[in-house]
Amino acid sequence: MSKNMLAFALVPLVVAAMIAGPPDVKKDAKVFPYPIHQTMLDNGLNIISIPFDSPGIIAYYTVVRAGSRNEIEPGLSGFAHFFEHMMFRGTDKYNKDAFNNVLKSIGADNNAFTNNDATVYHTLASADALETIMDVESDRFMNLKYTEEDFKTEAGAILGEYNKNYSSPFLSIFEKLYDNAYQHHTYKHTTMGFLKDIQDMPNQYEYSLKFFDRWYRPEYCAILVVGDVKHDKFVTLAKKYYGGWKRGSYVLEVPQEPPQTQEKYFELKWKAQTLPILAIGYHGPAFSDKHIDMPAIDLLSQYVFSQQSELFRKLVVEEQAVEFVQGGQGDSRDPGMFNIFTRIKDPKNIDMVKKEIFAAIEKAKTTPISAKQLSDIKSFLKYSYAMGQDNANSIANSIAHYISMTGDPESVNRVYALYDKVTPDDLMMVANKYFGANNRTIVLLTQEGAN
Repeated sequence: MSKNMLAFALVPLVVAAMIAGPPDVKKDAKVFPYPIHQTMLDNGLNIISIPFDSPGIIAYYTVVRAGSRNEIEPGLSGFAHFFEHMMFRGTDKYNKDAFNNVLKSIGADNNAFTNNDATVYHTLASADALETIMDVESDRFMNLKYTEEDFKTEAGAILGEYNKNYSSPFLSIFEKLYDNAYQHHTYKHTTMGFLKDIQDMPNQYEYSLKFFDRWYRPEYCAILVVGDVKHDKFVTLAKKYYGGWKRGSYVLEVPQEPPQTQEKYFELKWKAQTLPILAIGYHGPAFSDKHIDMPAIDLLSQYVFSQQSELFRKLVVEEQAVEFVQGGQGDSRDPGMFNIFTRIKDPKNIDMVKKEIFAAIEKAKTTPISAKQLSDIKSFLKYSYAMGQDNANSIANSIAHYISMTGDPESVNRVYALYDKVTPDDLMMVANKYFGANNRTIVLLTQEGAN
């Protein structure tokens, strides 16, 4: 979950916490309160542990810094997500059934997810099963084996997953927005990949072997354990089980996206019954723990689009013209997109809603936020994050995100220190820098045949 999504989800909890008084997070203290231990093995694999008071429990994460961003060849999108599936196919030592039996025997919860910048494999298990987990996990990352028949079976499953997911108008409009906002960069396609590439995937067995050989290498990965763990013992086991993993040689060159020079507008017709959905995307900054732009964008999104904003109050509460309106940008290694979504109750109000959104953005360019409101939003984001760090799995999931961005888990403290430095002028600066008409793409989804 992105920081923005997390913030939306935790609104009631955070408001209650702010009324009751802050927990043990001092203004100038690091937002991440637990010690982070790191050891780099000779082969480039980063071994990270975070001791946390969860007696007998560990969260074991393998972060592969290869997501759909790494799919640079035309016609071959979707392979990062594909390996999220294939990694459960087994090896000579532990075939698929044996792998699952080991996990069952230790009561482990095991799964994976993929996004633009990483594929993350995660296990929640008892702490005394650490060596067993490292044995089976290291084996599949170094010795994955699957037949062409296995490959084709999984490719068919992925096509089914695509068809299921894109029966949602929201995912389809999201796909349309990114496909048209980007010309060259690999953020042009979603994590699932283009439909035509997924349909051709059964013919790409040889390419799948090449993709695995490129990215499932120690220098592109990090092993993270949070919970009841001793770092010295963890490193000793890492050398035993991962020490023989060989470095690769492939170097990624992601196509650069040129600046957008004019507004783009598209319409998408939907066969099933639906209200109009409006999506607006502005090219934004990349994640950085050194530059102020991304933290300022996050704070701006709360100022203009949160449930406390003037825009939300006008469109959702007072005029009840839309079911919701939201805007924000998730973190990404390369310059990403600030997305605005709203579902409009009556088609006759489409233009009015669009004008109100643009008016709110224009106001943010020239009207400084009050010092108190900015301080309240900063507290909201900071406490939202801090309150989510209450169990081993949540902590590991959060830190895996920062590893995927920079390779360094300490980025979490550096980026939240930047939030404290954002000023009202910074919000106006990013509003003027990124929210121009020439930098936006609009997609309007309406029901086919509707008036």
